[in-house]
Amino acid sequence: MSLRHITTKNAPAAPVPGLFAQAVRAGPFLWTQGTPGTLPDGTMVEGTIQDRTRQIIKNLEAVLAADDMTLKNVVKATIFIKNFDESFPLVNQVWEELMPEPRPTRTSVGVAQLPAGGTDIEIEFVAYKA
Repeated sequence: MSLRHITTKNAPAAPVPGLFAQAVRAGPFLWTQGTPGTLPDGTMVEGTIQDRTRQIIKNLEAVLAADDMTLKNVVKATIFIKNFDESFPLVNQVWEELMPEPRPTRTSVGVAQLPAGGTDIEIEFVAYKA
């Protein structure tokens, strides 16, 4: 089995090219990097956590598309959220709005700090395509 990096200009670049990848394909699985609520140019999305969540899903959808996948291929998501008690229901609203049925399994984790400067949410996906 070989590993293959998946990249697209339609999503934020890996924070340190060569050290991180937007996604890695291994066999039928694709793992994305943790993605904050930034535009493809790296600018943080202003506004609400819902706005950043929508942008993250749009960014991850672009990464999936670079490997001929869609949100329907996502089998697992991990969501890291600051201010968990306040933000969790708001993130769920966007999740329900954008993620197709059947929705993937998901782990949501409350965190004190996220590495991407000033973000309050980060999401990563695992997708499957035979």
